[in-house]
Amino acid sequence: MATTTFLSGATCNITPTGGSAIDVSDQLSKCEVMLGFELLESTSLADTGRQATKGLQTVAVNLDLYLSYGVGEIETLLSAIVSAGGCTITVSPSGTTESASNPEFIITNCTLDAAPVIMSSIGTLAVASVSFSNGTWVRDIV
Repeated sequence: MATTTFLSGATCNITPTGGSAIDVSDQLSKCEVMLGFELLESTSLADTGRQATKGLQTVAVNLDLYLSYGVGEIETLLSAIVSAGGCTITVSPSGTTESASNPEFIITNCTLDAAPVIMSSIGTLAVASVSFSNGTWVRDIV
């Protein structure tokens, strides 16, 4: 079995609905994207075990971002997403050039679960853990 070593360095652009894209890659310390489908019950009386079929798309995006303030910074972006009610997230494992080994995922109409806007502890770098859910996703390799 062939194996490849992958050094992570995700690129991530977030666009508030009706706004402009902001590249948060330089403020990103963790990126997790979970994609799937809801399972719909399809068991019949003739089955001997549970059966399911694919339903609506599901998506969850978890990001750890260094909290910063000002035009084009993280707090301003989070505020814009809350005001707009949603956003589009475009993320790739490494770099912006899509390929079979670097697929781009575009998550549209996702919602921010909560926006941490002030985090302050002496002697620490403020890292905001934010989660997005809902919306639809597309995988692009072209």
